Amino acid sequence: MDNAQIIEKVFHKATSTKDIYEAVILAESKKGDFSVDFGHGGRDINSPMFTASVGKLFVTTCIMILEGRGKLSLDDLISKYITKPALSSKLTISHLLFQTSGIPDWLAGGRDKKVFVEGDLLLSFEEKLASIKDDKSHFNIGEKTHYSDTNFCILGKVIENITEKPLATVCDEWIFKPLGLSKTYLPTSKDNFVTNIYHKENSLHRPNAMISASGSGDGMTTARELMVFLKAFFGGTFFPKSNFKDLTKYGKLQITMGGAWYGGGFMRIPLGVARTLFMGKGELLGHTGATGSFAFYYPHKDLFFVGDFNQAARPGLPIMAAVSLATKLK
Repeated sequence: MDNAQIIEKVFHKATSTKDIYEAVILAESKKGDFSVDFGHGGRDINSPMFTASVGKLFVTTCIMILEGRGKLSLDDLISKYITKPALSSKLTISHLLFQTSGIPDWLAGGRDKKVFVEGDLLLSFEEKLASIKDDKSHFNIGEKTHYSDTNFCILGKVIENITEKPLATVCDEWIFKPLGLSKTYLPTSKDNFVTNIYHKENSLHRPNAMISASGSGDGMTTARELMVFLKAFFGGTFFPKSNFKDLTKYGKLQITMGGAWYGGGFMRIPLGVARTLFMGKGELLGHTGATGSFAFYYPHKDLFFVGDFNQAARPGLPIMAAVSLATKLK
């Protein structure tokens, strides 16, 4: 069985359950001399897909571009860029980027269900922070690593305050247009096209919720365009590869994150460990989204995987599928 057949088999297994209604995967080598894609339920690599938290890579890119231009330092205090609402005087950009802030997740504690599943809420930056004001912090700043969408909401606001432009405009001007991505964008109006999200058997249209989650990483793209971006992110297009080492200090995330570790704005999935039954070599680098999106680079095989399973009730599926691929490829 060659690698194309292995990818097809893993994808077919992941999509064979009754709760996966549509899905897509695209796998390519760095040079593009190996490229295979498979679709399910009418999806293909040009079909619109919701990035969910994979879009956090867009925010990370903008932060690193600003650092490269001397507009910020990862050690800067957030209070330098955001004065209202008040945040801890010890909080830095690095704490947010590396998920070590201790700030509660505005999409945790059932709020994700309220915003996305039960309704289609449009929340401002201030309202998102207000929604967690009564939550106790997970831990003291810098004490450990815990995934929180709030961290990237704040980073999005930092980008907006420095550039004096909406995050959607900055991403478009700095990332999407330079890469020629015409179908990738952050929704800013409910009139913007957004694809439906499946939650169990329900197909949900949630444009306001997607707008609310901007900064947390949410946007629209296609598998083909996401592949172009992922290669650029890890290939040094936006910031020197030498700067990439600044992002590779990893902390282990909470157990609900499927064995993932977090660096500076992206996940690391270690292979060859007990959680992968000591199978596979190296690591997967990239991000997943709670609705089934994924974008991973596998350096050991020099391969990239992107796609979407579009099922919010199974957020762990992308990591399971990516690990399965990495441990089976020849």
